[in-house]
Amino acid sequence: MTADFAFPHSWEAEILPQRPLILPPRTFTYPREAEEVERAALEVMVRPANAPPFLATFALGFADPSAPTGIWSCPNPHELCAVAGGYAYMVKAGDPAQFTQIAFRPVLEVRPLPEHELLLVAGHHALLAWGEAGQAWQTPRLSSEGMRITGIRGNELSGLGWDLITDREIPFIIDLRTGQRSGPHPDSAR
Repeated sequence: MTADFAFPHSWEAEILPQRPLILPPRTFTYPREAEEVERAALEVMVRPANAPPFLATFALGFADPSAPTGIWSCPNPHELCAVAGGYAYMVKAGDPAQFTQIAFRPVLEVRPLPEHELLLVAGHHALLAWGEAGQAWQTPRLSSEGMRITGIRGNELSGLGWDLITDREIPFIIDLRTGQRSGPHPDSAR
């Protein structure tokens, strides 16, 4: 499990080894409609600066160890990111009923980029950047199934995306300010 607090934040959070026997007065489950959420769920005790503490229970997405689990601070100091088996949630710590579930199933990597004021979330096919005001951008499809980030230099992120038709990795470059692709497109290799 990861706990990464690269961004300044107005809350404290602790990953609990298991669900407490006595629940605090405020508890929240993510997503709200989860079934059997207690089994292997991520349990986090959150203490916002200007609100009562609460227990956040995040349903496990996938039991695969390659799918990340943990908590991250966000560019907005009042938000936290929690990922449970590749299911990612952006939660407003002072108002935990307000949250966004990231659409990638699963999220494969969470990477803080404080120098760009972005929290980068990678899935199988695309990247999503979360900024101070919420989702900053999402790339178009970068891969048929699987990609990897190979580096960041200045405002450019470089990576490789696997192309099903050519059965090889195709390089891409993403502008971190806009999420636009500036490198070769996978279709250009055919």
